Amino acid sequence: MSAPSQVYGLHAVRTLLQRSTGRVRRLMVDARRDDPRMRELLRLAQQQGVKPERLDAKQLAARIGSVSHQGVLAEVEPLVPWHEDTLLDAVGAATDPLVLVLDGVQDPHNLGACLRTADACGALAVVVPKDRAASMNATVRKVAAGAAETTPLATVTNLARALRLLKDAGQWIVGADMQGPQLAWEAELGGSRALVMGSEGDGLRELTRKSCDALVRLPQAGSVESLNVSVACGMLLYEAMRQRQAPPRR
Repeated sequence: MSAPSQVYGLHAVRTLLQRSTGRVRRLMVDARRDDPRMRELLRLAQQQGVKPERLDAKQLAARIGSVSHQGVLAEVEPLVPWHEDTLLDAVGAATDPLVLVLDGVQDPHNLGACLRTADACGALAVVVPKDRAASMNATVRKVAAGAAETTPLATVTNLARALRLLKDAGQWIVGADMQGPQLAWEAELGGSRALVMGSEGDGLRELTRKSCDALVRLPQAGSVESLNVSVACGMLLYEAMRQRQAPPRR
């Protein structure tokens, strides 16, 4: 059995209990906390057959350190890593899937932040190349604040090939590029879409750019040359979610 991952915080743990009950091995809560949000979480745990352990603040801190855990910590079975075939099967089975592709993002903090936003925006999965890119580790899990246990990370050997296969599965590939001819909100981001973000320094690689069906840009009014990749990722994902939730145009 693999070593458990730690997920902390009321929202992250509540989401796990709602979506992935069978993966929660252990639930620990601050024995002194008794407020509506904690009582709601404890009721959910009881409904799902998860028995909480009540610890004091020092015991929780000894397990997780000085992070803002909000008095709740869960040990969970890690998500099984996705590979190319798993990703394609999931895309084929989903309705209008949204996939986030990261072309060589190397900072684990950025990968964790992108996972967190992908989860918030309902992305089916996050795709990364096997080489020259950040992979799942403790830093990614911590920054993702629970999203690493709810949003699959698919690692592919050849990103350009994976994009071709996603196209064959019906996905429209949209790349983010500072020189893109369309603004993000001018593009159609509903339906089956893969949104592709480039690396921190160089953006999209040339082969990745050529694999895209459309290139979009985020407008900037300030003096900085470019946005942090996790910030840009959040803006594009939220635009995709906005379009998906907007009422149909008449």
